[in-house]
Amino acid sequence: MRNLLFVYLLLISLFVLYVYHYQTNELTKQEWSENEIQGNMDETYVMVTFQVGIDYWKRALKGFEDAAGALNVSVEYRGARQYDVNEEITVLEQVIAKNPAGIAVSTMDPDALRTVIDKAIDAGIPVVMFDADAPESKAYAFLGTNNYHAGVEAAHKMASLVNEKGKVGVITQPNQLNHQERTQGFQDTIFMEYPDMEVSSIQDGRGNQLQSKLVAQDMISEFPDLVGVFATEANGGVGVGQASINNNLEESLKIISFDTDKGTLDMIQDGVISATLAQGTWEMGYWSLQFLFHLQHKIVEQEDAETPLPRYVDTGVTIVTKKNVDSYYPQ
Repeated sequence: MRNLLFVYLLLISLFVLYVYHYQTNELTKQEWSENEIQGNMDETYVMVTFQVGIDYWKRALKGFEDAAGALNVSVEYRGARQYDVNEEITVLEQVIAKNPAGIAVSTMDPDALRTVIDKAIDAGIPVVMFDADAPESKAYAFLGTNNYHAGVEAAHKMASLVNEKGKVGVITQPNQLNHQERTQGFQDTIFMEYPDMEVSSIQDGRGNQLQSKLVAQDMISEFPDLVGVFATEANGGVGVGQASINNNLEESLKIISFDTDKGTLDMIQDGVISATLAQGTWEMGYWSLQFLFHLQHKIVEQEDAETPLPRYVDTGVTIVTKKNVDSYYPQ
């Protein structure tokens, strides 16, 4: 009889414990659900770039939009149509005037845009930089490629393509910080690690296919023994590729480009461009909006020493060649 009573008491105790834990878990779930932070569709975040028509921005914008869907907020995309810093300043001023919930900016000139970026911060609008930083501004964070390291990777790849010998050139956008860093990483690595190689010429392609083609042609004419060219952006790579074709240099001139627009991928397929560096552009857009949302809702205070947003997030690069180019075409 005592054994049976003990069993009954044990079963009752287990039942009470089960009910207690069940109610505790349900209460925790309810509290979490009630405290979950979501935005609303009247809350608008804006992405601002330059040369808005180019393919490069599409994946970054897709990441921005995907984050907006997860957070239940609205997004807009604005920017300069041309490679024109004054136009980008004007667009950013117009965006600030509408007092959005936050702005993600890629700048073509970090010094020229610093004042207007700071104006947004002073007006209480969170700003983060992506793809191209303005490090002297008050922007809270930069999300993008470690561009110096990308230049280092390009130099090592170029060295392997040309058997670590010969003259190479660079076609870049010298007024833009991210391109300066790519060029510097490339130059430093060639100089320090490949004594039989030389960076013979650095030219401004202005982010334009035609201009890049023209300066590549000049480079080829000036240095007939040129063995390779590193283009720090996609339009430049395609322009260099066109110059290579016009001079029947597809086999001898090694070209490394940047990014994965269709023109670049097609030239890799055809063997005109040897390699390109793919950036994490979707990640740039996605995490830019997440950062802005956290700042707008004060989920994390930038002054909080324990949980600040990181000032810099490296979104990485991958080398694309003919072996893996198919996976970079849109599915």
